[in-house]
Amino acid sequence: MKITFLGAAGEVTGSQHLIETDTLRLLLDCGFFQGRRVESYAKNSQFKCDPGKLDGVILSHAHIDHAGNLPGLFRAGFRKPIFSTAATADVAAIMLADSAKIQTEDARYMAKRLKGSHPPVEPLYDQKHVDGVVKLFEPLDYHEWHELSPMLRVRLSDAGHILGSAIVEMDIEDKGSRKRVVFTGDLGRRGMPLLRNPQPVPGCDVLISECTYGSRVHPPPGDLKSALLRIVTETSIRGGRVIIPAFSLGRTQQIVYFLNEFYEAGVMPEIPVYVDSPLSTRITSVYSRHQEVLNMNAQKLMSLDDDLFEFPYLTYIRSNRESASLNYRKGPFVVIAASGMCENGRVRHHLKHAVADDRNTVLIVGYQAQNTLGRKIVERQERVRIFDRDYPLRAQVEVVNGLSAHADVEDLKWWYEQMASQTGIGQAFLVHGERDSAEALASVLNDYCDEDVIIPDLYESYEV
Repeated sequence: MKITFLGAAGEVTGSQHLIETDTLRLLLDCGFFQGRRVESYAKNSQFKCDPGKLDGVILSHAHIDHAGNLPGLFRAGFRKPIFSTAATADVAAIMLADSAKIQTEDARYMAKRLKGSHPPVEPLYDQKHVDGVVKLFEPLDYHEWHELSPMLRVRLSDAGHILGSAIVEMDIEDKGSRKRVVFTGDLGRRGMPLLRNPQPVPGCDVLISECTYGSRVHPPPGDLKSALLRIVTETSIRGGRVIIPAFSLGRTQQIVYFLNEFYEAGVMPEIPVYVDSPLSTRITSVYSRHQEVLNMNAQKLMSLDDDLFEFPYLTYIRSNRESASLNYRKGPFVVIAASGMCENGRVRHHLKHAVADDRNTVLIVGYQAQNTLGRKIVERQERVRIFDRDYPLRAQVEVVNGLSAHADVEDLKWWYEQMASQTGIGQAFLVHGERDSAEALASVLNDYCDEDVIIPDLYESYEV
């Protein structure tokens, strides 16, 4: 069996791993690369595998860096099944449609800005490709083994990362012998709001594990909750606005959940809060349809509260006109807008109008990959480039990682211990992390593996 790492190798975007046997060609995830516009566009516009010869895709979850290029795969000739949980299938349909829309809008905006001075920027795919790929989804129930072919059976276990996220367990037959392969996707944390804890799984011959925060220990979620209240209050007093770049899936719901708690407790400043993403409203409806995958506390609260994601100061923005009007609104307010790494979507327009004013705050609540606008803001660079124009970064920058949806080193160590106690781990590969995180986690994971942990480079292949 050969594994080729076609993305998220030495970086945290573009998750895509190809498994090949004498009879199977299977892709784990098919995500977007994010970062420098020209470089990421080039990576996303071509595939290192032959999409038309794949036997299927197994999707761990619906974040864009894991699912975002599925329509591109379809455009390139892929027509086989995509296996995921039911919640992931529902969320992916929404996320991919939004991605196509954003690409089209951004292409139009850039064409207007460049005015013929550069070649036009074309979307990587459009809605017809999304419609085609959505029809290929075949949802699988959690915790059950599914015989997908005589050579492959799959079980999905709860990863605790976002709604519907899954750890993928595979029994694969290759040249007369069977190997057990486990892919973490993105592993979540224990004790988070809304979601269940990541599920331990038995040991395996081959482990492909994420390592995003393999060198860090997160503060508890309660620390972010108190920091969020402090930042909103202080910025309100200054008369500024709080810009929160956040993924529409998962992170936005968690922040709104906390703000709702502040309102119910009577401690929320009386300022408007805007969720500037039509996507968020649609995704929230998926939460309601899939309450069974939320943790017991959230299910209990939902039985008592009609809507955990609504309160009087909160408005969900839908139209572009409403979004644009916020940039000229006077007085303090909070706006939560996609995307989480500030590379796409409406948040860039809000940042464009906010970063130069020291009354404002940019609140970063998630991981920012190298070369993204979000990373440059975290680094507090003197000037940041937005829509091909440089702006001084005078706004306050707050970085709070308490709501990270990724396991930290302690969560990962706990999960590896559970796995190693059940038949052990043979060979392990660390992906979806920068080099320092991967090296730090490799020193931990080595204690549980039969062979030295491998940190693959992009496009490297290994026989296992």
